[in-house]
Amino acid sequence: MTLTLDAVVLHQVRLPLVSPFTTSFGTETERLALMLEARTTVSVGGVSREVTGWGECVAQEEPTYSSEYVAGAQAVLVDHLLPRLFAAQRERPLSAETVGEVLAPVVGHPMAKAALEMALLDAQLCAAGTSFADYLGVTVDRVPSGVSVGIQDDVPTLLGVVQDYLDQGYRRIKLKIKPGRDVEPTRAVRERFGDVPLQVDANAAYTLADAGVLRRLDAFDLLLIEQPLAEDDLRQHALLAAQLQTPVCLDESVVSVARAADALALGAASIINIKPGRVGGYLEARRIHDLCRASGAAVWCGGMLETGLGRAANAALAGLPGFTLTGDISGSDRFYAVDLTPPVVMEDGCVAVRREPGLGDHPEPARLEEFGVGRLVVEAPRP
Repeated sequence: MTLTLDAVVLHQVRLPLVSPFTTSFGTETERLALMLEARTTVSVGGVSREVTGWGECVAQEEPTYSSEYVAGAQAVLVDHLLPRLFAAQRERPLSAETVGEVLAPVVGHPMAKAALEMALLDAQLCAAGTSFADYLGVTVDRVPSGVSVGIQDDVPTLLGVVQDYLDQGYRRIKLKIKPGRDVEPTRAVRERFGDVPLQVDANAAYTLADAGVLRRLDAFDLLLIEQPLAEDDLRQHALLAAQLQTPVCLDESVVSVARAADALALGAASIINIKPGRVGGYLEARRIHDLCRASGAAVWCGGMLETGLGRAANAALAGLPGFTLTGDISGSDRFYAVDLTPPVVMEDGCVAVRREPGLGDHPEPARLEEFGVGRLVVEAPRP
């Protein structure tokens, strides 16, 4: 099978969130998403046909979670990444597995690269009639669903939100925390809900000087504390981890398999949160999974407010055997009243692993039109 990338359509859509989502970075009420439609020609045995694949860029509208943001991701795709892919396929056959190598000379921009790899992987799997789960070798039919609870205005409101999520069937609760909104909210949730699986996420809001406060969280038997310190400081994470009973998990710090290896070797973390967009794509995510499994480190699948396209792909990834901790994988209604794809449904605290060809359902044209705020077509140069 040979794959030729004919054009990529970049769709910008603005999706309102069901409710505001607050972290230490700020509050979001909507998501500006960048969706990639890869139009390809696939040839098998001399027979050619058109196949469309879809990718989702998880960059946010502003560069607060990472240096990437939607407008910047679109610019680097148009000006640098797509021209390199178009040029490369004139020299040798293109595949999802070679995208990372072709784009490696462009420094950084893992979320933009991940979206492009994802779109080509989807097209490749659709053409082959293979599901993403089968491509990965996943054998489970469903994965447990955890939920990330944003910072609330007060403790009573937080307890009500957590109760609602537990009533819906979520298997694990993650609390967003920041200085001044950490120990007491966590204590209240633990006291009210007993031994519910519980973890906290600081989103790099603390410094090593806050170790005393973070040690107070040890009393609540947490699964982990996620990304307490700055993303670029593995050394201080190692110093902090030595002072805590609660396992330290890294998120923003881990942008590649090499960075994950460094974190584990330094003792900066014993658990890794794998977000495919953050690490450059699902193939690099699988490599991090394999590294951690060989090293005896637990991994779990994080989320970036993905639409149903990304949610379905994340669920398949989370079916790999090293994902021993419940991830932030939920139904579409967790964030969106109306999704771009048919809804992803959580049932009995789990999300099903898809077995249809490709990564999941493709965005519906009517939804793209309804929520669309920008559309750009980039075609391959003619020979």
